[in-house]
Amino acid sequence: MIARPSARDGSPRHACAHPGTLPGGVSARAIERAASLFRACGDPARLRLLEVLAHGERCVSDLAAGSSEGLSTVSQRLRLLRSEGLVSRRRDGKHIYYGLADDHVRALIESALDHASHDPASDGHSAHEDRTTDGDSR
Repeated sequence: MIARPSARDGSPRHACAHPGTLPGGVSARAIERAASLFRACGDPARLRLLEVLAHGERCVSDLAAGSSEGLSTVSQRLRLLRSEGLVSRRRDGKHIYYGLADDHVRALIESALDHASHDPASDGHSAHEDRTTDGDSR
């Protein structure tokens, strides 16, 4: 490890290399994959689709009717979510039904929405107070 003084407070900053993994043992590839999943979930319209699918399978026409958007728009969103492994599909005759890929996705969506619904003011502090002096979240 190489210790470098911090430009802000003079405390040492450590620069070390762990080939392919972070200190917690998660590979750089897994971090990139997770970031890609969060980007896919990061669009409100796609997140809404995932939230609807958390309650069960739906066909594209039902999803489009429920969102008052066109079939093409909903299909494109589902295609992206499927390419990221967040949703799966199955064919039943002429209809294709979409659902969440697995329980990990369901837990991710539920946890994110629960966290977003949580009122930080009820903890006695604001989100602004959770920022460090250099702008990073804790």
